[in-house]
Amino acid sequence: METLDQFQQNQRVIEDFTSRTLAAIPSDIGRVVHVATLRDLASGRYRHEGLAAVYPELAVDQALAHCHQELFAKILETPLESLEWDLRVCLSALEGPLEEIAARWLEIEFYRLLVPSGVPVYLRDLFCSNLRVLLGLVVEERANLESAA
Repeated sequence: METLDQFQQNQRVIEDFTSRTLAAIPSDIGRVVHVATLRDLASGRYRHEGLAAVYPELAVDQALAHCHQELFAKILETPLESLEWDLRVCLSALEGPLEEIAARWLEIEFYRLLVPSGVPVYLRDLFCSNLRVLLGLVVEERANLESAA
């Protein structure tokens, strides 16, 4: 059971992380990508060097896991039309043509790494299905432009 001190400490970590790091990322998918990359895939633990210099490792792990869950839920609640725009913003911030990035994410199923641990299978499947469709639209749009030219 979490004590009040642990809760308050986790709250400070979340506030610090969201105001200093996540606020600078212009899309929800970009934010979930960032948080997911802070998770060690072997152990499932989240690490952030800057936060670890100020807060205990366990508090950082718990707070980042909470942020990951919240961002994931927000994405699932977002209408697909808005989510498509958000995905394009995310892909545009990465290096390279967004159609190529989308194709690579589809090929390696990168979106699966964005799912937090412990998510029910039906939510994981919904998330992956939505991202697969939206990435396919980005790739298909480029192919349609090339064939029209």
